[in-house]
Amino acid sequence: MAIHRTYSGSGTGAVTAGPKKRTRIQAKNEARIVAAALDVFSMHGYRGATVDQIALSAGMSKANVLYYFNRKEAIYSAVLAHTLSNWLNPLDDLDPEGDPITELWQYALQKLRMSRETPYASRLFANEILQGAPVIRPFLDTELKALVERKCRTIQTWIDAGELAPVAPLHLIFLIWSATQHYADFEAQIQALNTDSEESLYADAERTLQLVLTRGLAP
Repeated sequence: MAIHRTYSGSGTGAVTAGPKKRTRIQAKNEARIVAAALDVFSMHGYRGATVDQIALSAGMSKANVLYYFNRKEAIYSAVLAHTLSNWLNPLDDLDPEGDPITELWQYALQKLRMSRETPYASRLFANEILQGAPVIRPFLDTELKALVERKCRTIQTWIDAGELAPVAPLHLIFLIWSATQHYADFEAQIQALNTDSEESLYADAERTLQLVLTRGLAP
């Protein structure tokens, strides 16, 4: 079951689950604004970013941007909602009927590739969490908590069936998050320490993570 979240449009800053009905043109323009805003927020932070900068990045007038999102907070919430949907769908797709180690490795692999392909999204989410999650706290306490608890039960079922090593399911999820999102959130540190090409860096990361997870989780 895919997760789809959109900004409610009320200007309150809440992340909600119910997408508003809009035309194809409206959806295209909203997506254009959100994509531009991700770059701006990631570069300048929430406080440093302005609607003027977002409009310039999107190639739209400020008035047009404000037609779709009535203030900066609304744009920020929409960006976070888009990020949450993209980053959490792979966890939601973890199949209880699949092979446990294969399912977990494929989830970790997707997360690693997303860190490489969309590092700004990961860093924006990390910054929101470091600030105490002022915008997405209600989501963390409800939808995210329910999703993680459900997947922890799936992992525990695999453990109880003798298909996985007896790890703590919640900490396994934390481990996958930290081992994959590290490559996006700490990119400057990685660039300073890594002497290989980006291609070699991620190829080695994949091999190492696969070895650790598949052997470490084997019953």
